[in-house]
This record gives sequence, C-alpha cells and structure tokens, in this order.
Amino acid sequence: METKGEIEYDGFYMIEEIDIPFEEEILRNPYTLKSWFRYIDHKVEQPIQQRIFVYERALKELPGSYKLWKQYLDLRREQVQDLNSVKYEKEYLKVNNCFERALVLLHKMPRIWIDYCSFLVKQCRITKTRRTFDRALKALPITQHPRIWEIYLKFARDIGGETAIRLYRRYLKLEPDHVEEYINLLLSLNRYDEAAKRLAQVVNNDRFQSMHGKSNYQLWMELCDLICEHPHEIKSLKVEPIIRSGIRRFTDQVGKLWNSLANYWIKLHHFEKARDVFEEGISTVMTVRDFTQIFDTYAKAEEAVIEKKMEEAAERTEEGQEDPEQDLELDLRLMRFEQLMDRRPFLVNDVLLRQNPNNVHEWEKRVSLWKDNHEKIVETYSKAMRTIDPKKATGKFHELWVNFAKYYERGGDLENARTIFEKATHVNFKNVNDLASLWCEYAEMELRHEFYDKAIDVMGRATVPAGNPNVDFRDESIPVQRRVFKSIKLWSFYVDLEESIGTVESTKAVYDRILELKIATPQIIINYANFLEENKYYEESFKVYERGVELFNYPIAFEIWNVYLTKFIERYSGSKLERARDLFEQALEKCPPKYAKSLYLMYGKLEEDYGLARHAMRIYDRATRAVSDEDRFEMFNFYIAKAGANFGVTYTRDIYERAIEVLPDKEAKDMCLKYAELERKLGEIDRARALYAHASQFCDPRTVPSFWQTWHDFEVKHGNEDTFKEMLRIKRSVQAQYNTEVNFISAQILATRQAQQASQQEGTNNDAGEIDLEL
Repeated sequence: METKGEIEYDGFYMIEEIDIPFEEEILRNPYTLKSWFRYIDHKVEQPIQQRIFVYERALKELPGSYKLWKQYLDLRREQVQDLNSVKYEKEYLKVNNCFERALVLLHKMPRIWIDYCSFLVKQCRITKTRRTFDRALKALPITQHPRIWEIYLKFARDIGGETAIRLYRRYLKLEPDHVEEYINLLLSLNRYDEAAKRLAQVVNNDRFQSMHGKSNYQLWMELCDLICEHPHEIKSLKVEPIIRSGIRRFTDQVGKLWNSLANYWIKLHHFEKARDVFEEGISTVMTVRDFTQIFDTYAKAEEAVIEKKMEEAAERTEEGQEDPEQDLELDLRLMRFEQLMDRRPFLVNDVLLRQNPNNVHEWEKRVSLWKDNHEKIVETYSKAMRTIDPKKATGKFHELWVNFAKYYERGGDLENARTIFEKATHVNFKNVNDLASLWCEYAEMELRHEFYDKAIDVMGRATVPAGNPNVDFRDESIPVQRRVFKSIKLWSFYVDLEESIGTVESTKAVYDRILELKIATPQIIINYANFLEENKYYEESFKVYERGVELFNYPIAFEIWNVYLTKFIERYSGSKLERARDLFEQALEKCPPKYAKSLYLMYGKLEEDYGLARHAMRIYDRATRAVSDEDRFEMFNFYIAKAGANFGVTYTRDIYERAIEVLPDKEAKDMCLKYAELERKLGEIDRARALYAHASQFCDPRTVPSFWQTWHDFEVKHGNEDTFKEMLRIKRSVQAQYNTEVNFISAQILATRQAQQASQQEGTNNDAGEIDLEL
C-alpha cells in the first residue's frame, strides 16, 4: 500500500522516493558490493533503523563479505557502547547475535573474533566470554593466537580466581617464557605455594631468560624472600635445602641468605633452629661484611625475644603471679646474649683466619684476645704452629715462635721456652734471615737469665754448617737450615757475644771463621781490626785490614785503605817508612781516579812529615796525572802551593806551564791569570803579558769581560801605547774568531738576552719606585 510516495514495510517506511535510484541499481546488480556501499553511504544521515535495514538486505545477498560485515558490526557496537549492559541486555544480545551470524562464514577472520571477544568482556557473561575465547582459539591458526591471548589474559587478570590461574596455565604451554607474569598473578591471588614452586623451576632452569631483564641471582633472591615471608603457606618445597644451595651458589651474598634461612625458622617459631642457623652462619662465612650482616641480625633477634620475655615478666609482676620456669628462661637468654656479645671479637678473628689461615698478625691478635687464659693461649699458639705454612705466611712467622717462647719465659718456665725454640729451629722458614733472627732471640733469652755458656753454645750450634759449606746462601730451593750458617746477622750477634763474655782467642776464632766463609762486611773488617788493636795485637789488626782489601774492590776497599793507612801512620809514624810507602803504592795501584786524591794527599803528607820534600813533590806531581778531571785543578793548586813553600816560587813555573797544557780551557784561563800575577810580582812584565796573550784565546770578550778588564788594568799600569794597541788588536781578533763559531754565537745571544731582561726588570722597578713617590 503506497501512501504519500513511500513504501510501507512492516509498519515502517524504510524506502523513500530519493532511494528509488539506488533500489533500481541493486535490483539490476544485487551481487555488486559497490552498489550496496553507495546505497549505504546515501543512508548515512538517515535513522539507524534504515541503515540496519539496508545492511541486512545487503548481507542477505552477500553473506560472505568481510568488509560488509565489519562495517555492520562496528555500527551495531557503536549503537550500544554507551548503554548499560545489564539494563539493556536485549540490545547487547542482538549485537551478539549479529557476531554469531557473521562468524558462521567468517570464523577464520581474527579481527571479527577480537572485536566479538572485546565486546563480550564488557558484558557480565564470564562463561559465555570464556567459551567464545576458546572457540576463537580453536577456529584461528596458531600464528594468530597471540592476538587473542593478549585480550584473553587481560580478561583473566580482571576476573581473577581459579579461572585466571587455569587460563595462564594454558597460556604457558604456548609461551613458557612468560612464566613471570603467571608468578605475579599467583602472588596477587595469595597462591604463594604454587608461586614458589614455579619460581623454583625458573631458578633451576639455566636456559631461562627473564622477560623483565632479571638475573638468575635476582630471581633466586625473590624465591628466598617469598618462602621466608610466607613460611606457613609453602608446602611443596623444602625450604632449607633451597636456601643452602643458594649459599653455595652465590658466595658474594652469603650473609643475606643465611639471614633469610634464619628468618624462615623464626616465623615458624622454631627459635632454636634459627639460633643454630645463625651460629652456623657466623662460623662459616669468609668475609667480615657477611659476618656483620649475620651477627647484627642475630643480635636483633635475641634482643627482640628478650624484650618480649621481659614485658611478660613485668606483666606477671604487676598481676602478682610467679612463673619460675619463665624467669629462668629469661635469665638464660640474657646470659646467652652477653656471651654472644663477648664472643664477637673472637668470631671476627675467626673470619679473618678463614680468609687467610697463614696471617701471622691475626694469630697474634687472637692470642691477645685471650688475655690471662693460659690454656687458651697455649692452645692458640699450638694451633697456629700447626696451621701456618711457613712458605705462605703473611707476616713474620718466626716472631710468632719467639712470642710463644717468651710467653713461657715470662711465666718462669724456661724449659718449655727452650723446647719451643728448639722446635722452631727446625721450621723451614720463607727467609733465611728469619731463622737467623730466631737463633739470636734464643741466645738473648739465655743472656737475660745469665746463662752465658748456654747462650754461646746456642750461637755455636747455629753457626755450624749443616752439610755442604760451599752452599749458595741465596739459593731459595735449599732449606734455610743448610744456609743459615752464612747469615752475617747471625755471625755479627755471635761475635758481639764473644767480645762481651768470651775470651780474646774465642773472639778471634769467630772473626777468622767469618773471613774464611767470605761473608765479612767492611764493618766486620773494621770491628775485627779495632778489637785486635784494643787488645794490643797491632800487627794482626793490620793483617785483618790487608785481608779486607783483598776481599773487597773499590769503592769499599778505599774506605778500608783509608782507615788502615791512618792507623798505620799513627802507630809507626816514620819508623817503618818503607813499609808505609809500599802500602801506599799498593793502595794506589788499582785505585780509580775518583778516589785517588785523598790517598795521594795522605801519601804526600807522610813524605813531608817523615821523608823527603822532593819525594813529596814527586807524589803530588803523580797525583796531578792520576786524579779525576774534577779534582785536577784543585790538585794543581795544592801542588803549586806546596812547591812554592818548599822550593820557592820560581820552582812553580814548570808546574804552571804543565797545568795550562792539561787543564780544560776554563780552568786553564784561571791558571794563566794566577801565573801572570806571579810573574808580575816577580817583575817579569813581558812574561806576564805573554801569559795574558796566551789566555786570551780561551776568553770571548762578550762572555768573559772580567779577563779583559784585568788585562786592561795591567796594560794601563805596566804597558805603553804599543802594548795597549796590541792588546786591543788581540781582543778584536778573538772576538772575530768567536763570531764564526755557532756554539759561541748562541752563548753570546743567550748572555745578551739575559742582560736585556735584567735591565728591563731594573727599569720596571725604578718606574714603580717613581710612581710610589708621586703617590
């Protein structure tokens, strides 16, 4: 029935006159998608019922069109998205029905399933939603499942409970690496037992890679924290073996893990087990940091229990009740806590000794901790001797033996002290000097108690060769007992002991033995000679000096010769002049130029005092040739002074001339000036002028102006016009000569710059002074 140009359809006027062209087109092409979309676009501004009417007609003709279904479903969802899903349940069911119709043919389209599932999540239909998710997973290929699981898991987390747990278990079969999300879910649901079980599986899987970047250690610590914070809920795991395996595995976090295990037992109210764990921890850790962590936690736990017990005791007192058992337990806990605090220094020492049982210093510290406890001190020393490896000892191991013996000595038990020393002498120390020091301490103990014979006997036994007397003292592969007899420290103590309480003959025997072993030092040689001299054995003392100079080369031999010659001259003066001359010649035979000066001066003085002056001059002449370059100028001056004093100034001319020939230019110039001054005083003006002319070749006028000024003054006083002109001519020629040499030019430039800087500085200071005056 047509009314007012419209077609009536089920009581609604869905088709208007303006729709007729579109209707005719779809009648001609009912299976053309573009025709339907043009018709739908035409209805955009029309009521929603008209658009739904067109979509339904189009889907009836094209039921497999994904594009058409997608737009239709989006339209239907937008229509109800702002409506309450409970109040408008029928409207939601209509949309659900549309999705179900679409999925009949489009069940392989993940977008339809995602939209449908997302739409169902907003509704209060948990079972319907869960089953729809399951249908989607069954319908879609496995490659599309992650897209479904993303919203499926979000739905699971929102609803929680057993459903969420079962859904995550299914998901982990597909993605086992996401187990951390499952563990977090279990923790949020207070399912601690299963969370700990899953976390333990993760920790034991070496191939597991955390999605959140956590290390195996972090996961392990999470497991420990979980099982320690909820000990009553954990039923599936054996907590103690787990934490103990972590202690063996993570050696840098031992303290924290021991505390976790103890806290686990504390929360279970097994305080005795917790105490056993604390005790085991502080007795096994290897670092002070871990020990401090465990000990502090241990002390706090004990304090907390004591505080609670004291509060209970106070309440009983207020109520007038008595409980002897509880009071006794409180007293025991207080006593145990005090004992724990007293043990702390010992426990710390135990930790350090576990780190390095060869640490001598820590063993000494442990002995001092026992104070007056005789049994414990002896036990500690004995344990230290058994534990320490002498070759790996850190510190002076021999001092530990010495202190052990001194402990008995202070107690008046010399027999045990001697026993300790005797045992120590058989220890293969790291250094041979340690054993030598031990022998010396042994002898000193006997001396302190005035057992002089025993002290000498000890040193005698210490210096007896134990095997090959030609053993290499520095060979570390040979035990120290076989090398100690060559220790100069041991022999020095022995000889001092003999000098103090022995006889002259016994002392000489010890010194001779030192020389035979060829271990004598220069000081030993000097001491031996002085000892003989004090006892009037002069010739023997000189023989010792001679043996000393045979043992040592220069420069050590120089010191011995110096003392030897001085002693010889003091003893015999000039009575054995020839012998003294032989000694000086022997000393100078191999003497390096560096050390020859003092010997020549001593030799020359001997000749001056007890010999002939000409012999002395000959020696000084030899000295000018034998000494080092640094001492030659000074030696020439000394030679000239002595020659002038003994033979007159004219005798020194040859010496001056030879000095000028052999000395370097700078020193030759100074020698020429002194020679010229001598000639001037003798009235030999021409000879002095010739010396000035000779010295001029060493003196650049710009660097050595003092020489030219001296010559200038000489000519003014003793010359004439011709000699003055000659002096100026020589000066110009010398200056021209130096101008052609690069080294002298650079020296002149440097001198000029320094002079300019000095003048500028002086001018600056003057200007500053003027400014100050003006101010």
